[in-house]
Amino acid sequence: MKVVFFGTPEYVLPVLDTLHKKLKGGNGESPIVAVVTQPPRPTGRNQFLEYSAVDTWAHKKHIPKFHSSQELFKENIVADIGVLASYGEIIPESIIKLFQHGILNIHPSLLPTFRGASPIQAAIISGDTTTGVSIIKMDAALDHGSIISQFKEEISDEDNSEILRIRLFNRAAEVITTLIPAYLAGKITPREQDHDKAIFTRQIKKEDAFIPAKILNSALTGVTPVNGKWKIPFIKDYSLVPSAYRQSRPSFAYSLDRFIRAMQPWPISWTYVQLGQRAKNSPSRRLFSEPGGSQNRRSRAVGKEHKRLKILKSHLASISDNSRKIRDVSEKSPDNTQEITKLILDVVQLEGKGGVSWKQFLEGYPEAKFI
Repeated sequence: MKVVFFGTPEYVLPVLDTLHKKLKGGNGESPIVAVVTQPPRPTGRNQFLEYSAVDTWAHKKHIPKFHSSQELFKENIVADIGVLASYGEIIPESIIKLFQHGILNIHPSLLPTFRGASPIQAAIISGDTTTGVSIIKMDAALDHGSIISQFKEEISDEDNSEILRIRLFNRAAEVITTLIPAYLAGKITPREQDHDKAIFTRQIKKEDAFIPAKILNSALTGVTPVNGKWKIPFIKDYSLVPSAYRQSRPSFAYSLDRFIRAMQPWPISWTYVQLGQRAKNSPSRRLFSEPGGSQNRRSRAVGKEHKRLKILKSHLASISDNSRKIRDVSEKSPDNTQEITKLILDVVQLEGKGGVSWKQFLEGYPEAKFI
């Protein structure tokens, strides 16, 4: 068996490494005859070239590596099948036809739901309790091919995009190695997707992690906003609305908790804050001060300045209308009480500064408000 692997980031290495170890031939040779990965990119202040995790893996294993799928033509690479996992580029149909059994794409969603570049973030944001992985036979359209296999995975209340992504690809690594021999032997019949149910996502940008003030205030107070509707730009035709899940009145607390987790570890949720005057005698004042002496006093008087504020960590808490006692959402409420669930900010980061607790931030900027 000869396999060409298409992939780039570190989280797909379990798939590549498992293929390499478990599908070796009788002579002990690796089934991976080549990898195709994204070219090195200049990074950091000094713009040093950084090679992808897949590139580094192939280099260490002395396996041919290419930075364009078109190079497979030029080098006359011959393989039975291709396996693709987060390669980062559309594969031309001419390349797909190079392989006798096509290319199997490992896509982290239960297709046809959440096609495109951001299926894991979309699954968390939408409030799905389960997601999964679809292994499809690629065709010319985006995540459109027939399904070879699927498996489901629960989404926990603690999952962020990175945690869930790693878990999905670790499981996919075990599935793909047992799937390929059966598929090549003709024991699996692909089934077409229900294309009418397709939901599309796109690559997330930093701007997409913005939280409007009315949405954040609703989540922090548990109050239903007027005309509350929040369009999520990277999920086509999708908006979040206030949810009354596990509470007496709808708010954006649960929705925003999911959004913040979905934006971790990148690009990280953020909003605009109007700072007001900094507290002169606050114990947290030093956390926000600029370096230097008297020449910087003018710059430290921030006035009504608007800045970006990242939300690094938060959690949900429930308040009983009768007792007004704050509890973790995992705790059961007393009988005959009405629940109000709020989002509690834990750690934030003002642009140009380090992360601090929400309490420290308010001590430094007691007049701060979201805008």
